[in-house]
Amino acid sequence: MSGINYSEKIPNNVNLSEDRTLQRALEQWQPNFINWWDDMGPEGSKDMDVYLRTAVSVDPQGWAQFGHVKMRDYRWGVFLNPGDQERKIHFGDHIGEKAWQDVPGEHRANLRRIIVTQGDTEPASVEQQRHLGLTAPSMYDLRNLFQINVEEGRHLWAMVYLLHKYFGKDGREEADALLQRNSGNEDNPRILQAFNEKTPDWLSFFMFTYFTDRDGKFQLCALAESAFDPLARTTKFMLTEEAHHMFVGESGVSRTIQRTVDVMNQLNTDDVAKLRAAGVIDLPTIQRYINFHFSVTIDLFGADQSSNAATFYSSGLKGRYEEGKRADDHVLKGNTYKILAVEEGKLIEKEVPMLNALNEVLRDDYITDSKGGIDRWNRVIEKAGISFKLTAPHKAFHRNIGSLSGSKITPDGRVVTSEEWMAKVGEWLPTNEDRAYVGSLMGRVVEPGKFANWIAPPVMGINRQAVDFDYVRFS
Repeated sequence: MSGINYSEKIPNNVNLSEDRTLQRALEQWQPNFINWWDDMGPEGSKDMDVYLRTAVSVDPQGWAQFGHVKMRDYRWGVFLNPGDQERKIHFGDHIGEKAWQDVPGEHRANLRRIIVTQGDTEPASVEQQRHLGLTAPSMYDLRNLFQINVEEGRHLWAMVYLLHKYFGKDGREEADALLQRNSGNEDNPRILQAFNEKTPDWLSFFMFTYFTDRDGKFQLCALAESAFDPLARTTKFMLTEEAHHMFVGESGVSRTIQRTVDVMNQLNTDDVAKLRAAGVIDLPTIQRYINFHFSVTIDLFGADQSSNAATFYSSGLKGRYEEGKRADDHVLKGNTYKILAVEEGKLIEKEVPMLNALNEVLRDDYITDSKGGIDRWNRVIEKAGISFKLTAPHKAFHRNIGSLSGSKITPDGRVVTSEEWMAKVGEWLPTNEDRAYVGSLMGRVVEPGKFANWIAPPVMGINRQAVDFDYVRFS
């Protein structure tokens, strides 16, 4: 079960050839996917040979191989982690029962909704990143962008397989709709607002892949606990690929900071105007980008109190992050959790039933994880001997979902008036001027081993290749 059959039209390790009806349905969907890729995938990339990793097994040891391939010919397919017929449900009302190999009728609608929402994010991020290849700061970075793009495409395939195999006509219609919605489209946008935001520059891309792909990690980890075994096995393998996306984000921001502090020391200045004149991204601007992407991403976890979250957990559809490592009864009927609210102009904590606060539980786990990367970015600054510290904003800052939606709260957690917010928001979130400046730095650099002025080279290349390896070959 660990090997992947590449002799099939649709590479897979799920014995697709034994289910001719499903195979035909997916083969009919495949040309629509390629048409979507041609229309909405990376612009101007059609004739490039890209040094990509391709999954060849779901065994954690040696699961991928590397080689130059045209992205349009990338072997997208359907790969699930090996199954365990004795696997038991380990949380919720069905705890101790055997995991489901088919969709129970009473959970059909909710499971379909979960799969469609996850599936919708995958092509959305490809669409958001469509134009970035035209302004890549290096060939190394261009290759990393394209690697993320093809893997998001494969993650779409993972969800489409589940829809086709387990949800009949409804699933086929939902799979078609995944290619009909488009990021930012006024008439038919993507489901989640963060996936309708523009990704106009590479600093935004690195922030997106660090923060927003990390949301993907936590959502996939929660789904990997699911009582619906095919979903759990699918998302476990998706997580293997997802790790690289977050690496691209964390290392990209780190390299941006490295170049900035190097220039700060060369010029012996922290003056924003002088640093911008030197063509690097000043640290206060990086902080504002962090504030924006962090706050937009934590909204993706949903309302702080949610009856849907309670239902998904109690039904066994979606667990918590690292459910198996938690020392409680995994049913949570009597447990409580603290959430934030604004009362009389102040932030307060309220105890609520934990089942209803599971979005907040996942959000808090995510925040802890996100802060680790910010700490590592700060070490780059400290090592350069510069007195500046990047921080994650307060989780109540710039929120548009849940009980905090609409409240005006500063990055350090103070409730302020609308007037004070408007007076200071340019210090907290990227301004039009910030975005225009960062945009002005974006120019394509694709000579092997060369890098744009605003970013430092990586410490090492991909798959033990040299930094100046020809990661992308242009026709």
